[in-house]
This record gives sequence, C-alpha cells and structure tokens, in this order.
Amino acid sequence: MTPPTLHTDRLTLRAPKLADFEHWAEFFASPRSIHERGMMDRNEAWKNWAADVALWQFKGYGAFGLDDRKTGAYVGEVGIYEFMGYPEPELGWFTVPEAEGKGYAAEAARAVMVWARKSFGWDRLINIIDPANARSIALGLKLGGVIDPTIPGTDPGDVVIVHDIRGLA
Repeated sequence: MTPPTLHTDRLTLRAPKLADFEHWAEFFASPRSIHERGMMDRNEAWKNWAADVALWQFKGYGAFGLDDRKTGAYVGEVGIYEFMGYPEPELGWFTVPEAEGKGYAAEAARAVMVWARKSFGWDRLINIIDPANARSIALGLKLGGVIDPTIPGTDPGDVVIVHDIRGLA
C-alpha cells in the first residue's frame, strides 16, 4: 500500500523516504532514545527503521514522516506500529531535537487517529510507553487517552494508554 499524504495546519504527513533514516539513526544513537526502543548502532537502527517502513506493505499502515509545511524541514515521525508481541496497533511518535516542545507530535497524532478511524473503522488505538518516559505519557494523556493497567505492554512495567477514537470520524 502506498501511504496517503495527510495535512494539518503546520505539517505534511507523508510516506517514509530514505533521507528520513539519517534522522532516525541519529535519534536512536542518542540518549534521547533510551526510553523509546533504546539506543542502537546504525546497523540495528537500519533493521528497525526498515521494519517500520515495511509495515505499510504488510499491514496497510505504518509511520508517517513529518515535514514542516512552511520550511519543508523534517521534524519527526508519527504513525501506527504493530509488531510481534504488540497487544494491538500502537500510536507512536518522536520528534527531532529542534522540533521538540512545539506540539508537532500532538498535531500529527491527532491526524493519524482520525485517519485510522476513517480508514480501518477501529474503535481505539494504544500507546505503549516506558514508565520513565514522562513526556510521552503526558502527551498520550493530553491526546485524551486513559492509562489501562490491564493491557500488557511489550516490556514489564510499560504504561499502556488507550485512546477511544470512535468519535473522530
């Protein structure tokens, strides 16, 4: 499946492209990724990024690259992930350091939730978040999610946030 292109007021959400990998590899080589999938070398980052991109072909959803509509600058990634061991599709995100704190992840996540509801008719999406990642937990709650301790994450202690998306489309 070819990913759709979505637009918000400030962002273009588009198909992943090879140039995105450089940002991805830099993020996952830095301590900022410790509470995401963990730090990884370039080779491991490539394997993980390629698996994320392949979700579009295998599942019909995946990660969108995020570009600032004014400047065209890459600001991060938001999408739906579902790998072996995931309890259900997960809404996830990251932004590059210069884009943090500007609301891009929230803006893009809202667009992806609407798209998922319209495209798949799903009732909900989840976030699976390391309990030490306070910023991502805060964002999941800001987006209207509710922590559900009965849903397993992918690692012991994960915080799972449930988003009811039925009213979005």
